[in-house]
Amino acid sequence: MQNLKILNSKEKKEILNILKKQFGFEGKLDYVFLKNEKGKLYCINSEFSSIDLSKLRINTLGLYFARQVDNTIRLTIEGSQIIGKNASKNIVEITKEEMLDWLKGNDLTKEVSSKEFIILKHKTDFLGCGKCKEGKIFNYVPKGRRINLN
Repeated sequence: MQNLKILNSKEKKEILNILKKQFGFEGKLDYVFLKNEKGKLYCINSEFSSIDLSKLRINTLGLYFARQVDNTIRLTIEGSQIIGKNASKNIVEITKEEMLDWLKGNDLTKEVSSKEFIILKHKTDFLGCGKCKEGKIFNYVPKGRRINLN
């Protein structure tokens, strides 16, 4: 199993504070958080702590939620869907055409006032996280998850 550290309550509170500062997140996350050496955050049901892992052969645990880079968080598609409905800032609404372009893996040309990671949203769907810089939103959708539309 990859080297995952179970975050204690202080470390989890730090993650929640970053989410609040960055996205205005005001919800609850009743998960245990795990972090690897590359800063990837995984979340798993809080009942996880009652399982004796010494008797199991496990390759991976939980849902890849986000990556922590210094004092910022880049959410995965699932991470944006988990916190999006309780977030109040750094959310950018995009059109259907922009959504299709995004899901193909393309960067978007769009003027956004934020210079941080933002959550992309089309109507009620949260589509992941992008980084804004100089009139562009940089795409982080992994190649294996991009949609090939002809």
